[in-house]
Amino acid sequence: MPQKVRIALDAMGGDFGPSVVVPGAAIALGRHPDAEFLLFGDSAAIEKELAAHPALRKAARVIHTDVAVAMHDKPSVALRRGRYKSSMWQAIEAVKKGEADVAVSAGNTGALMAMARFCLRTLPGIDRPAIAATWPTMRGDSVVLDLGATIGGDAHHLKALAVMGAAMASVLFDLERPTVGLLNIGVEEIKGGEEIREAAELLRAMDSRRFEFIGFVEGDGIGKGAADVIVSEGFSGNIALKAAEGTARQLSEYLRAAMSRTWRSKIGYLFARDAFKALKEKMDPNKSNGGVFLGLNGIVVKSHGGTSADGFAYAVDVGYDMVRYDLLTKINQTLNREAGALVSTPPAQEAVS
Repeated sequence: MPQKVRIALDAMGGDFGPSVVVPGAAIALGRHPDAEFLLFGDSAAIEKELAAHPALRKAARVIHTDVAVAMHDKPSVALRRGRYKSSMWQAIEAVKKGEADVAVSAGNTGALMAMARFCLRTLPGIDRPAIAATWPTMRGDSVVLDLGATIGGDAHHLKALAVMGAAMASVLFDLERPTVGLLNIGVEEIKGGEEIREAAELLRAMDSRRFEFIGFVEGDGIGKGAADVIVSEGFSGNIALKAAEGTARQLSEYLRAAMSRTWRSKIGYLFARDAFKALKEKMDPNKSNGGVFLGLNGIVVKSHGGTSADGFAYAVDVGYDMVRYDLLTKINQTLNREAGALVSTPPAQEAVS
């Protein structure tokens, strides 16, 4: 029988805390019966939600904490006040102690990154972790990073992101040699800042057996699926993510308004209902929820703070898959083979989201 996947949850994280985290975990348990959960937070609030999910109650252990990190806390403040005592810290520490295989939180992104980096430390040669997530495209899914862990980065940092992103893509998509592109303002070699052009030169010089560097990718290339892995520094990556999420919501509102405008459009909707349902499912941000913190000595997954129970369940799914597919081992193997990526980079700034 396969070993259980032990998942530590920051039950107080996000906009809704246990009212979303607990039912989300219950949904994920239905998909992964071999999962076990450690729920950190206000035990009274957690137990109240668990009462409606008896199957999860049998597969979960509740650990009470008196402190919860607020969504508006600055990372430095959260680290100082919430260290050792908060639900967020204890979920991460469970991974460090080997009591859990992965930690999942919908809490404050900057605080989560600061605590994860402080508690778990980075992998050898990696100074700056990144947030990586799957991105739905016209030809399947791509891995995009960094989505907001740190601001800026030199050429060696972008090179390390490419190596880690390729490892994640090979795990998720079962690709022997995924394609990698650098997000830029144009595809021509003369376009972009000096650090991006230098990173491209470094990646071309690698001649890696683990991934294929295809050059620069413009913003519209992300949705087209121009590469299996799209690499960007965290500021640009986070803007791209938020712009895409906002555009998806905008299109949904436009479609809803258009379909209810006249009786003819309402009748047309009835005939095209299945097509609109498929479009809605494809654009559902919940299904892309769950960013992986790459570059740490442990697996931490960040869920959107305002997600639903379904969305949180998808974030748990991501964590489960990272454990089952042994992501850390794959990343370490890739980093060891591509030793040129292990170059120190300047200190990171605070997370941008």
